[in-house]
Amino acid sequence: MNNTLSKKVKAIAANIRSRREEMNYTQEYLAAKLNISQNAYSKIELGYTKITVERLFQIAEILGAELTELIMADNAEAA
Repeated sequence: MNNTLSKKVKAIAANIRSRREEMNYTQEYLAAKLNISQNAYSKIELGYTKITVERLFQIAEILGAELTELIMADNAEAA
């Protein structure tokens, strides 16, 4: 069960990164918009940091994405 959850978290992180790259945004840009350090943002994309639903909504808004796009495991390259 824990392994499945870990894969889902990694899939969401991969979706966020993929969408950020599609928008040609840097990690620094997203970090600044979220008012966090680039290092803290990097940990989100790597799946090391547990993010809140509120933070997920903020990321989706910045990326101009629907929340469902980011949480769909099927969309992730690394799923």
